[in-house]
Amino acid sequence: MTTQPRPLTGIRVIDYSHFLAGPHMSRCLAALGAEVIKVERPTAGDAGRAHPIFVNGQSGYFLQQNMGKQDLCVNLKDPRGLELMHKLVATADVFVENYRPGSLDRLGLGYAALSRINPKLVYCSISAYGHTGPDSAKPGFGLIAEAKSGAMAQLGTPGETPPLMRMPIADMYTAVHGVAAVCAALLGRHSSGKGQHIDLALYDCMISMHDYAVQRYTLSGGRELPVQTGSVMPDSTLYGAFSTRDGAVVIAAQVDDAWKRLARLIGGDELAADKRFLDPASRNANHMAAAAYVRDWVQTQPSAKACIAALDAAEVPCAPVQRIDAVIADPQTIARNMVIEQQHPVLGPVRLANLPFRFSDCDVTPQCVAPLLGQHNRAIAAALGYAPAEIAAMERDGVLHAEEAVGKL
Repeated sequence: MTTQPRPLTGIRVIDYSHFLAGPHMSRCLAALGAEVIKVERPTAGDAGRAHPIFVNGQSGYFLQQNMGKQDLCVNLKDPRGLELMHKLVATADVFVENYRPGSLDRLGLGYAALSRINPKLVYCSISAYGHTGPDSAKPGFGLIAEAKSGAMAQLGTPGETPPLMRMPIADMYTAVHGVAAVCAALLGRHSSGKGQHIDLALYDCMISMHDYAVQRYTLSGGRELPVQTGSVMPDSTLYGAFSTRDGAVVIAAQVDDAWKRLARLIGGDELAADKRFLDPASRNANHMAAAAYVRDWVQTQPSAKACIAALDAAEVPCAPVQRIDAVIADPQTIARNMVIEQQHPVLGPVRLANLPFRFSDCDVTPQCVAPLLGQHNRAIAAALGYAPAEIAAMERDGVLHAEEAVGKL
């Protein structure tokens, strides 16, 4: 039974972002209780709406990142549309955008302009390189940050072109930093009485994620350069992925106790006492030999399932390398409610990935499915004081736009 409102109840967020980092950040804020109003451009809206997979004209990509929000589709190049946006900003606590630095200044939606309207506004900008530095004007996506930051250079088989991560690490990591920064700025506003501009860069966030590469290079005087290592980590033995007869497994036995349990499992007391593997330094010095022992043992197992069972019985940290169908059916996924079902007005029931937030005394389950384009135009405009005739005129003139399905609700 919940006893508290969601943490951000009473906070209004304007989400003027597109594709991924901004939308995911505001989706998180919505789950935490904020009222999020997504503002889109006529007639295509957020570019994420054009990203597959499509069902009956609706984008699954958009549904995933925009649940829990209201939607306002307005032409900001029309003075009436910009005036509506400014009225909305005056009522808001947070403004989220992820356009190239300077773009919104020209539109009258930069931090300087909006903070004059609402000095308490927390304005969060997400961009490829941030608002300063020689690359600040360059466009970019998560892939660009992952490559330029040094992360991609460590992936894959030595000598081969690095593979793509296939998950949007830079975008999602930046989004989560945005959630933390916005919450901190809102807390700070209580004492200062003022909002501020948060400048987040995908590139910066990826550099900050390096857990050892930067310090290894700098503290070695430039002698140690992290490179591609394939499916094992030679600086953290034993830690890697191994192929069984019918799939792959990962094993994380880099700490002494876990290694000893693994060694006894695959080679008995003799291997557990082998001086080449007694501590992290010696294991790293002999990482190829250690990996060979494990690789040979894994190959003797009749299946990935049997391999995991043996490792689990020995209390060696491990997991199967699962495809997404197995992930969705995994009892742990189900127990943690990490795939949720929602009712969409066009598609009916849809199943989507949940957010990982868990609170003891409040429910942060998404309250509603992602909105249709322009679904809440009339309600938002009316709440800002526009008369029905004014709203009708803006609809007629294309200042407010809604997709066809909205009229059928």
